[in-house]
Amino acid sequence: MYGCQTWLLKLRKEHRLRAFRNRVLRKVFRPKRDEVTGEWRRLLIEKLNYLYCSPNIVRLIKLIRKIRAGHVARIGERRGEYTVLVGRHGGNRPLERPKCRLDDNIKM
Repeated sequence: MYGCQTWLLKLRKEHRLRAFRNRVLRKVFRPKRDEVTGEWRRLLIEKLNYLYCSPNIVRLIKLIRKIRAGHVARIGERRGEYTVLVGRHGGNRPLERPKCRLDDNIKM
């Protein structure tokens, strides 16, 4: 999660992060054998979340991003980080759909 405050999270990436977390947790906690039938079964996501009490990874990334945006907003306009956050830089943009800025993703 190093540098996650600068990631632009779309719904597809959020889904992939959740799927990766669930896949890792299923490998860590291994399938359990049912005592009655003797069959192997995977743990449900709710059971995995109960066993591994950690916050939702997407919520954690969004929280870290909001905290970082607050720090950068208080820095002021003279620093380069503020320019990156707001997206005010010199030059012409190409004639196509505007690119998503970090500020737009935080507001979304």
